[in-house]
Amino acid sequence: KDIEFIRSYYYNKLEYTRFSSSVGKFVGFTEYGVKNAEYWNNNPSYLSAMKAQKEGYCLNNIQIKYDNAL
Repeated sequence: KDIEFIRSYYYNKLEYTRFSSSVGKFVGFTEYGVKNAEYWNNNPSYLSAMKAQKEGYCLNNIQIKYDNAL
């Protein structure tokens, strides 16, 4: 429950768009990022693919990361 998948997009060290699995959609931080977020949030196939990344990437690797930390 407390695992979160985040994908951030940067340009010149400035984050302009972020997807967070806890929010479930893209959020824009700049004018360009807001436009990208609106476009990506209106694309159901891309949005569902990003939501599936939590199960596909995070949950498969959590035990490996946890064992290495200990």
